[in-house]
Amino acid sequence: MPDLVLTQVEDRVALITVNDPDRRNAVTAESSAQLRAAVEAAEANTEVHAVILTGAGKAFCAGADLTALGAATEDGLRVIYDGFLAVAQCTLPTIAAVNGAAVGAGLNLALAADVRIAGSAAMFDPRFQKLGIHPGGGATWMLQRAIGPQAARAALLFGMRFDAESAVRHGLALEVADDPVAAARALAAGPASAPRDVVLATKASMRATANPGTVDLDQHAQAVDVEIGPQARSIESPEFAARLAAAKRK
Repeated sequence: MPDLVLTQVEDRVALITVNDPDRRNAVTAESSAQLRAAVEAAEANTEVHAVILTGAGKAFCAGADLTALGAATEDGLRVIYDGFLAVAQCTLPTIAAVNGAAVGAGLNLALAADVRIAGSAAMFDPRFQKLGIHPGGGATWMLQRAIGPQAARAALLFGMRFDAESAVRHGLALEVADDPVAAARALAAGPASAPRDVVLATKASMRATANPGTVDLDQHAQAVDVEIGPQARSIESPEFAARLAAAKRK
């Protein structure tokens, strides 16, 4: 199996790169599994204090591979979700260095990180509705949590996209950087220089105090379960089949 995900550990930071530039880093079952393995390996490495995620080439992640998406059932959708859910579940601080387009499941991957830094060419695009499918993977919850209900509804119901500057204005990204990986490394120097147990405990506490009495991972799991039925039904619809065929012709 080719290396669809690459990991480089330097200065206590793991740089994880989705490495399928010819397909604009589109999510497949294989890349999703490799992404989970990379995240779990970083967590298990006591020399790693933070994780940076980025994409090879010009795109961050162009969403789910259309062939895989068109054949997906609920179980298949969970396979596609698994990689970015590993990022969402990661116990280490995570930064998405969004170097280009983050579309659909690629937007979910960016949203799964604790912080997003946008390159000048970054574009955050839900695109679920344009494809004729229901959002999935907890997108409705993650986007509302990141940018608030009004902007999230503008994105998911009205097709609003965010370039780098508008992503910062809406709180979707922390900053714009010419080199988002370098900016992410500079930010990751904080946890890299701190005691690892303090870093882990602080992230765990923030998860528990965002909505006291709950843990955000539980809320995300509930959102995934709410969305997956409508998303699977929308994928089985003739309307999606027609739009999928048109997208493949392009």
